[in-house]
Amino acid sequence: MRTDDVIPDGRTGDGRTADGRAAEDRLRAAGLPVTDLGPVLAEESDPLLFVTVSGAHLYGFPSRDSDVDLRGVHLLPAAALTGLHEPAETRSWTADRDGTEMDLVTHDLRKFARLMLRRNGYVLEQLLSPLVVRTSEAHRELIALAPGVLTGHHAHHYQGFARTQWRLFEKTGELKPLLYTFRALLTGIHLMRGGGIQAHLPTLLGEVAAPGYLPELIAAKAGAEHGRAVGGPGTERLRADMEALGAVLEEARSATALPDAPAGYEALHQLVVRVRLER
Repeated sequence: MRTDDVIPDGRTGDGRTADGRAAEDRLRAAGLPVTDLGPVLAEESDPLLFVTVSGAHLYGFPSRDSDVDLRGVHLLPAAALTGLHEPAETRSWTADRDGTEMDLVTHDLRKFARLMLRRNGYVLEQLLSPLVVRTSEAHRELIALAPGVLTGHHAHHYQGFARTQWRLFEKTGELKPLLYTFRALLTGIHLMRGGGIQAHLPTLLGEVAAPGYLPELIAAKAGAEHGRAVGGPGTERLRADMEALGAVLEEARSATALPDAPAGYEALHQLVVRVRLER
């Protein structure tokens, strides 16, 4: 999986930058299939300000058959926003590329900025994902503004996401929603304690106290994307641990130094206007 538009400090012998090589190394280390997405992304009708990898690869528990979740931001022309027609602010497609299912979802810059100003941890994880496929100066500016939109209310996002995934686990018995449940709770705790957005579950296990069986569950999921949770802790133990982490997250929210409201509205507004008018 090749990366595009990485700004260089110095180029290597094959013409790629050191930063570009590092980005590709991170994609390979995360288990991404080897394929060049340049031609795929070139099919998009409007400029892509960034594309990153989300989902199980970002969270640190991909399976051999995991699909590739690509997320990013496109930039509509100013004319598309000034007429009577409603523009497609969100676009998506799913396709099979070299035997791997991939899906791309992008928002227009203005919509993405609005999502950043809500208690939406999901879009911040996409923005801050280290698994970068395409980047730009606007991407780097959005990253710089991300700390200003963090609030204590992001804990509610992670609590809600964990509850949704837990209900899915109860229905299906699959490892995927179970790991999503614990990942969301640990990400929320880490954020409330001032550690910023960290979506990678194996990294979180070294930074937040968590059940000792989670590495085994991560290893078990590597075999199949929709594998079932068998042979591990029983449902009652899992529920008790999930509820205990939920209580820790609530305690961390109550004690957090994060503000009640985002502070980055005006800076994001100015960025959206400037980037739009420069294109």
